[in-house]
Amino acid sequence: MKLRKELWFGFILMAIIIAAAVGMLIAVPKITNGHIGLLMLSLVVVAIMLGFPTAFTLMGMGMFFTWLAYEQSTSKTLDLMVQSAYKVMSNDVLISIPLFVFMGYLVERANLIEKLFKSLHLALARVPGSLAVATLVTCAVFATATGIVGAVVTLMGLLALPAMLRAGYSVPMSAGAITAGGCLGILIPPSVLLIVYGATAGVSVVKLYAGAFFPGIMLASLYVGYVIILAKLKPSMAPPLSMAERFVPLPPLLERAGAIGDKLALTGLLAALKGRNNHGVSASYLIRQLLLTLLPAILFALVALASYHASTTADVVEDTSSLQAFGDAPGAVPSAPSAGGLAEPGASGVQEPPAAAAQGLNEPPGADKTATTEPVAQTPTTPAKSAATAENKRVPASNSFWIGLGVSVLALVAYYAILSFTRLEVFKMLLASLFPLLFLILAVLGSIVLGLATPTEAAAMGALGGLFLAAAYRRLNFTMIKESVFLTAKTSAMVCWLFVGSAIFSAAFALLGGQELVETWVLSLNLTKTQFLVLSQIIIFVLGWPLEWTEIIVIFMPIFIPLLDNFGVDPLFFGLLVALNLQTAFLSPPVAMAAFYLKGVSPKHVTLNQIFSGMLPFMGIQVLAIVLLYQFPGIGLWLPSVLYK
Repeated sequence: MKLRKELWFGFILMAIIIAAAVGMLIAVPKITNGHIGLLMLSLVVVAIMLGFPTAFTLMGMGMFFTWLAYEQSTSKTLDLMVQSAYKVMSNDVLISIPLFVFMGYLVERANLIEKLFKSLHLALARVPGSLAVATLVTCAVFATATGIVGAVVTLMGLLALPAMLRAGYSVPMSAGAITAGGCLGILIPPSVLLIVYGATAGVSVVKLYAGAFFPGIMLASLYVGYVIILAKLKPSMAPPLSMAERFVPLPPLLERAGAIGDKLALTGLLAALKGRNNHGVSASYLIRQLLLTLLPAILFALVALASYHASTTADVVEDTSSLQAFGDAPGAVPSAPSAGGLAEPGASGVQEPPAAAAQGLNEPPGADKTATTEPVAQTPTTPAKSAATAENKRVPASNSFWIGLGVSVLALVAYYAILSFTRLEVFKMLLASLFPLLFLILAVLGSIVLGLATPTEAAAMGALGGLFLAAAYRRLNFTMIKESVFLTAKTSAMVCWLFVGSAIFSAAFALLGGQELVETWVLSLNLTKTQFLVLSQIIIFVLGWPLEWTEIIVIFMPIFIPLLDNFGVDPLFFGLLVALNLQTAFLSPPVAMAAFYLKGVSPKHVTLNQIFSGMLPFMGIQVLAIVLLYQFPGIGLWLPSVLYK
């Protein structure tokens, strides 16, 4: 029986792990508990590669080796298991996982991706490699809304791959765009990976979401730039769309009103409204079309007014003239401290002042006795009044505001100068497919990043928004909800059991001293910060071949996280590097899960080798993105530093 290449790779890797573990036990002069902990880690990796369930493998290995560490004490082992499980159950951050997953399955089941892809590829028809670019943008938007790599790759394989192959695109280009775009959900918020990493590493999920925003945009932009450049240099790999493929039919009522595809929409609708009897078309219909046409201008006016109000509002400065220093009388000069500092009490200790002892408390010398009966009316400027005055005061808008406003007005004028009736129909398609998803995504992420809601609250709003979207597109029914709930429960149970198993395994590993042994070994190498980051990312990259990202996060992050302080690495920055790295692992042969997702729905003539060859350039782009993020950490750390000072 001939084995497949990926099976040979897996068996060889398992043999290397077992040989390294046995060699370590033979080479050390004395086997300690720490070495037993490393043996446990090796056995867990091999067992997972053999196909045993990850969560129960972690729990079983953890309990067995904890039992050994506690010298066959069953009660202590069970106590550790209960405490670890309770720690996971009381973690509030994990509540957001089923809600985000439920939102993703609702959006997936609503079948929005087909309309989104069609509208985007028509909107980008003049861009080189338009179908591949539309695929990447669709994957980025859909991956952001769902966060489920397998679902995005599978759906785009069914929808975009046949369209690209019919248009003459090469198989590697098509496969690479689909697999790379589908993996963007690992990094772009609301990513489940970032939630799991945050819960494991003790990092704020809110800061992780803010930090991953610009790296995600950077990576998607690098993908799109590569496709456009390649399509421009080699048109045979991504030929332009024909006129028939670009054709967008106009509604019959607009055609009756005199609409032509290349005719400007704004002037055409205004002329139709002025015509006698509106060319047989009702005025209400034409007014609705005109309002849709003017929608960008209306939104621009609202944003411009809000920006002008914000830029011309004076800063509130509280008046502190009526305040006085603590301990000083009004108008008094602060007393200077004595040269000798604080004097010790006399030999007789602290005594009551004679006058106070005889007569009680007296008025201070020079005090006005009438002040106790008739207070002097004063009208100082209070802070509240000062704040109100400052709010009413306006300041001139800055030059940057007027420059930005002028550029935006020119862009709006240029938009209406090229807005034909054909482009108006494409805009309507985008309005019905892209903008609802963008609104849902921005509402969820914006509420998290701006601090308006916790990740759990935002996930609940996202799940409710997914229900509304499905109802708006008339896809909401009992069968769809039942399937979404079942898949959500299945995925959430897998993640939560993984956390329980990881907690038990990590406790056993630390109890045996494995963490201390690893830390001692790494510190003995005298690595610099850069060398440590390179070594850790190489290890994570290699682990990404045989293991899923969930297994890497819950098993190996507890080993890496304690080492970060020794090298001065920010756990937030490390998490962003890990997220980018695990995307690379999803695209790296021979065990690239995205390739197998796509192969399962591809035509028979599309081979795995063709899919792998198309994925390699995008994997190189991801490595470039990791280097850029390391060289310019502000890409990931600027937004969290601005929002959460």
